[in-house]
Amino acid sequence: MKYVHGGDIYTAAKQWGSPDILDYSSNLNPMGMPLPVQQALHQAVEESWRYPDPRCTRLTQALAQWEQQRPEWIVCGNGAADLIFRLVQAIRPQNALVPAPTFAEYEQALQGVGCQVQRHYLSREKGFVPDETLLERIVPGIEMVFFCNPNNPTGCLSEKGYLTALLERCAKVDTWLVVDECFLDFVPQGEKYSLKEALSRYPKLIILRAFTKIFAMAGVRLGYCISSNTQLLTALQEVGQPWSVSTFAQKAGIAAVKVGMDSDYLAKTHQMVEQQRELLSQSLTNHSFTVFPSAANYLMFHTDRISFHQQLLQRGILIRDCSNYPGLTKGDYRIAVRSKQENLRFLEILNGIFGGADAPSA
Repeated sequence: MKYVHGGDIYTAAKQWGSPDILDYSSNLNPMGMPLPVQQALHQAVEESWRYPDPRCTRLTQALAQWEQQRPEWIVCGNGAADLIFRLVQAIRPQNALVPAPTFAEYEQALQGVGCQVQRHYLSREKGFVPDETLLERIVPGIEMVFFCNPNNPTGCLSEKGYLTALLERCAKVDTWLVVDECFLDFVPQGEKYSLKEALSRYPKLIILRAFTKIFAMAGVRLGYCISSNTQLLTALQEVGQPWSVSTFAQKAGIAAVKVGMDSDYLAKTHQMVEQQRELLSQSLTNHSFTVFPSAANYLMFHTDRISFHQQLLQRGILIRDCSNYPGLTKGDYRIAVRSKQENLRFLEILNGIFGGADAPSA
């Protein structure tokens, strides 16, 4: 199996020769999994002798309250990636458009159904910010467009006005628009950038969300999509397996919703991510790296030292080599924003490699 993502600490541990890997390649909440979610996972053991609810009834009701949407507009899956593949299987487009660089699963899922995928390459000189040229590529015959906001791996956050123009352009030519908002929870007042309010007016709009990142539940696997198109959602259920969301994931998801609604976990997350992202960005810039602005819990940067990731791995740190993203090249890397203690360790190692530039105080 060809693995094209971050988070493969298992292979990295073999190369490093030790399981003690500091993983900067996967973008999870540096606050860690909330304690109530951990407790819910432990309690789920008692119910795991029977099949999970195939309709995710209680979880869907909790998500509907969390998202302020109708429960019948929500379908849950084994992470957002599961739903990406199911969406493509249900719609089976013949021609699609994706920006580049962006999340690899979109193109992989589309190619799996024989779809002809057109890439719209974002400009490095413009900081990989989507512009009117992407909208101009959406013409009759393009049946599906994927758009990630904030984008992965660049971290670029598109404004609501641009998203609205994108949605209207897709509607004009009768194109499905799939907006991946999985990292939007890391953006303070992120709801201002969501297209959820347009769901009732646009039956070909689909929004993807996940608890994988914001609640640090990558190993649990829980994502969901929202659409007013109930015919599509029925088709999604039919192309997936009946028990795609485990009892553990359902219980953890319900607990995560309660944490998000009743605690300051998200506010603390926003504060930590903003402070530590600035710490990392400033330090990388001090070492003459080209750092791209990010609104998410990760940073993409470029260095001419193309073996940089190997130098870090030799010191027990795994980062994301982004050279396999269409539209990127050797020397492009992405790192997660982690805790202050971990980031100071990372910067100490960075200074050891490059020799100089003291890390700014956090």
